[in-house]
Amino acid sequence: MEFIFDERGSDSPLVDLVWQTHSERDGSFISTAVNHWEMVVTTYQGQVTVTVRGPETKATHVDYPADAEFLGIQFKPGAFMPHLPTGELTNKGINLPEAPHKSFSLNNGSWQLPTFDNADTFIARLVREGLLVHDPVVDAVLQNQPLDMSLRSAQRRFLRATGLTRGTFEQIERARQAVQLLEQGTSIADAVYHAGYADQPHLTRSLKRFVGQTPAQILRPDGAK
Repeated sequence: MEFIFDERGSDSPLVDLVWQTHSERDGSFISTAVNHWEMVVTTYQGQVTVTVRGPETKATHVDYPADAEFLGIQFKPGAFMPHLPTGELTNKGINLPEAPHKSFSLNNGSWQLPTFDNADTFIARLVREGLLVHDPVVDAVLQNQPLDMSLRSAQRRFLRATGLTRGTFEQIERARQAVQLLEQGTSIADAVYHAGYADQPHLTRSLKRFVGQTPAQILRPDGAK
């Protein structure tokens, strides 16, 4: 994959990271399942597109062009836009309307395009205008904290904020942890144990669905074609 990434954290508690990259040439890659959503600004042949991409519940094949620039803002679980419920973005993305003078339209307002350096200012304005909020129920559910509401209400709020059920959210996270273990050279058997899978076939099914590769392919990437 012909990408060189720059990444940084954010001053906002609602953002996991801000990233940017540039494609040297065209190609393709496997986009793995993710349990977060993000906003991506793509610049290609002078055209700028702002896309809100939801969580993805399976690995997919993605093509990309040469000489394109990408800026991404990856949001933490529980952060969402009330006018764009994350549940409506699962496994898809929407392009926001263009506006004049290097801006785009969001919730009927005009917004300057964020950059890698000023993304925190952009995010702060989203929060200030009520377009980016956080539901603390998501953190409470993931941390198994008691809630003063019914299980059904908690499940509904979790789904609204993340676009995923708790079960799917945690399956994707477990697959991510297994990949990290395998990439560090952990044996398949130990990855099964430490990531909490029942057995190796369980791990294999999970990684094929969420990552698009088998455990052996992740351990030996040079022979994974």
